[in-house]
Amino acid sequence: MVDSIGFLEFSSIAKGIEAADAVLKTAKVDLIFSYPTCPGKYSVMFSGDIAAVTSSLDEGLRIGDTFVIDSVVIPRINPQVINAIGPSDVPSDVNAIGVMEFFSITAAIYAADAAVKGADVDLIEVRLGTGIGGKSFVVLTGDVAAVTESVRCGVNAEGGNGLLVSSVVIPHPIPELFEALL
Repeated sequence: MVDSIGFLEFSSIAKGIEAADAVLKTAKVDLIFSYPTCPGKYSVMFSGDIAAVTSSLDEGLRIGDTFVIDSVVIPRINPQVINAIGPSDVPSDVNAIGVMEFFSITAAIYAADAAVKGADVDLIEVRLGTGIGGKSFVVLTGDVAAVTESVRCGVNAEGGNGLLVSSVVIPHPIPELFEALL
């Protein structure tokens, strides 16, 4: 089970790879992913106990130096956030969907965690910057009131740093829409 996550976003692929190696060597953390994103950035996410994640993140910041775009440690992250990074299934009973779009990968991770902690919703996807010009977005579902509250919590999450592009809540979406989303 994932306790806490650390995330680093770099403007250099080479420095990102070097920092990922240092992150994994610094403390007992597990790599969730380490890969290039658009446009020529590099992202690393790892998990472990809070002390290990913090220590590893600090080393990644030191190695990345001026190439660090953003970073975060989120203690007690909701497991839905990790599960939604990648393909997922659409729940069968969908009353509404919410979408939050950001200029930053880190802002999307903050928002996804705040959203699922703010209301009873299911994360469908957290898309992190690949193939969409470096932007990121979060898609979630639930009843209309929960999705509305969840999106409100997500877009107002600490750490968003004004990087929200747009957000919407769509009540009673057409089922075919999900085929396009996933």
